[in-house]
Amino acid sequence: MTTFLPMYLFTKAVAGDEAEVQVLIPPGTEVHEYQSKPGDVQAIAQADVLVENGLGLESFLRDTIKSAENSKLVVVDASQGIAPLDQVASEHEPEAANPIESSANPDHHDHAAGNPHVWLDPVLVQQQVANIRDGLIQADPKNKTTYQANAAAYIQQLKTLDQQFRQTLQQYPNCTFVTFHNAYPYLAQRYGLKQVAVVELPEDNLSPTDVQKAIATVKQYKVKALFGEPGTDNKLLQSLAQDLKLTLRPLDSLEAGSLDPQYYFTAMNQNLQTLKAACQ
Repeated sequence: MTTFLPMYLFTKAVAGDEAEVQVLIPPGTEVHEYQSKPGDVQAIAQADVLVENGLGLESFLRDTIKSAENSKLVVVDASQGIAPLDQVASEHEPEAANPIESSANPDHHDHAAGNPHVWLDPVLVQQQVANIRDGLIQADPKNKTTYQANAAAYIQQLKTLDQQFRQTLQQYPNCTFVTFHNAYPYLAQRYGLKQVAVVELPEDNLSPTDVQKAIATVKQYKVKALFGEPGTDNKLLQSLAQDLKLTLRPLDSLEAGSLDPQYYFTAMNQNLQTLKAACQ
């Protein structure tokens, strides 16, 4: 059992045909807003392994796991060994560069552990895949060689993706973009960009203060682009983009999409093209 789409993609890639992989939170459901359902207890009770992102994203599952009373369950924290970035401002930029207040996140998820969006950095995903591989081997040692081979192949693809990001984005050092979801600090830090997040979550309604903040930010940082989430139709963002004479582009946080493990590369390559177009 995996918690949401990226964990499913990475686990499916490592498991291949040796395990049945399912996803708890259907792709397209807002992970930050998810409430456990009665069926989740049963699903976890029957699982051998539960793969979660960690860093507080799935804190809502603690009681569900307890209720499942599954003594054989191996819980894999895919972010084990990854140093989290602060939820308020990444180390890469001064605090003023990120107008998010930590209180801007009133939902019930515990992000005190830091920003959870590590799956958007292809280098950190290599660590996540290695953690998932080790968890599957622990639960199913007889298929160790398969899990090792599958993980190695996926990690190789991630290394290639990282190279593509580096080669493309090093031409645009400190390219600054505004997002309406604090999802890209790891990606920005990795490739020398600057993310300025105006609100914490994409479904947070923009208040007049947020709009003012966005306008001030754009003026202060020579912002190149505004990014929204694919599939969210936000009239306010559209009009804000027009006012600021910036193109509003979609940047995919990978919380929705296809269940094919290769989808990660399709979506991230699309993100790379979007960033390149915005930063030019």
